[in-house]
Amino acid sequence: MSKRTLYVPLATGAVALTAILALSPASSAAPSAPQAGTCWATHYGPMPPGALTASGEVFDNNKNTAATSLTRNPQLPFGTRVKVTNVANGKSLVVRINDRGTFQQTPQEPKCLDLTDGAFSRLGGSLNPDAGHIVVQQKVLN
Repeated sequence: MSKRTLYVPLATGAVALTAILALSPASSAAPSAPQAGTCWATHYGPMPPGALTASGEVFDNNKNTAATSLTRNPQLPFGTRVKVTNVANGKSLVVRINDRGTFQQTPQEPKCLDLTDGAFSRLGGSLNPDAGHIVVQQKVLN
């Protein structure tokens, strides 16, 4: 069998695979970077009873509160109210900043808020199975 006989089926298969991949829709399972004007909101997850936020409040994982990213410049002051809208479903709510996040932001993962589990769920985020983040728009109200 000649090398040409082996390469022809291999090349044909590669061309067919490339065409299939080019025509197939992008998978919704892989996280994609948010569009301009949006960012990723994550959620706290389990917290020990009596844990304190950076503002000194007792943490309540069901309130509409959030931590702002330490990479945000300038930082949002404690007490700032932010309207958060889930881009995927249009659900909105107002959260109050009472904590500072320690999470890092990268161009691939522009995280802006760490929401309580309650706020994350009310916006349509899934805790079980954990989606990890939702893409949101945010508007500072005060």
